[in-house]
Amino acid sequence: MPDLPQDHAAAAGSTAGPTPDGALVAAGYRELTTGAGLVDRSASGKLALTGAEARAFLTGQVTADVEALSPGTGTYAALLTPKGKIVADLRILDVGPAPTTPDDGATDADDGPVELLLLCERSGLQALFDHLRRHLVGYAVELHKRTLQTGLFSVIGPRADAVTGAGVAGLGAEEHASVAAEVAGAAVRLVRTPDGVDVLPAAEDVETVRSALLAAGASPVDPAAAEVLRVEAGRPRLHHEMDDSVMPAEAGIVERAVSFTKGCYVGQETVARLHWRGRPNRHLRGLQLDRAVPVGTVIVQDGRELGRVTSSVESPVLGPIALALVRREVEPDAVV
Repeated sequence: MPDLPQDHAAAAGSTAGPTPDGALVAAGYRELTTGAGLVDRSASGKLALTGAEARAFLTGQVTADVEALSPGTGTYAALLTPKGKIVADLRILDVGPAPTTPDDGATDADDGPVELLLLCERSGLQALFDHLRRHLVGYAVELHKRTLQTGLFSVIGPRADAVTGAGVAGLGAEEHASVAAEVAGAAVRLVRTPDGVDVLPAAEDVETVRSALLAAGASPVDPAAAEVLRVEAGRPRLHHEMDDSVMPAEAGIVERAVSFTKGCYVGQETVARLHWRGRPNRHLRGLQLDRAVPVGTVIVQDGRELGRVTSSVESPVLGPIALALVRREVEPDAVV
């Protein structure tokens, strides 16, 4: 049971649909790995926080150090239960000056206007929104819905920068870096991802931007092809490998999502105690399969249940592969 390479960035998800044709997935996979595949993820969750205390407020709610951000940078983070289990995962982008009015409290002498854009799985959006709304009382912060107001295209592959104009726009190479830009005259935000560039236009400009990206050389790709890349890379996904029964250490996202030097946040005590004094009972592992199996398939060894398959795909290169949370005693290369 080999341990697939891990890259723990949050995937902005798409809704599940019928099982796609294998040839369609293979064609999309080629575009994603050799060209520039375009995946429409406009249905994914989007929120914004504005106000002078936006960074300080969010730092106290999620696992990452949001106060360390500056305009044009970002981070991956998780929202946890008080017991340290995962409610949602999200990307947090500091997008710089927010629109201000004289009374909105969005400016302070040190940092200037603040706007944080939050990108998450649609399945985690409501829980994230409800939590933030309940806890922002008393802070100079406003919470805004952006899901319907903003589109999101993931351009994936070695030609992503050329297609999106990321180099001309000055987009940095660091993951979660972002920059304001234009595509076909429409204002967009470009965001660096592990696989390419995300393009965020206003909802009214979605079709204009889509057409421009296709004209520049992108090819529309079925989301199932991008899901193969996710499983190959070992990236956990909300409500697949992560939910309110899973801790960050079990999902393998501690290194990328958790700060142990910032102040308190929801679920901190459990996460810190496990990190410094213990070890997780389960680990995220990649499975190389001899045949395709459905999600939920029980993993056993010598009659003992070790875990269950959480994601299962057919890779054009690796064949049938899967992700699973398995007991910690199961090491890479074990046969189960």
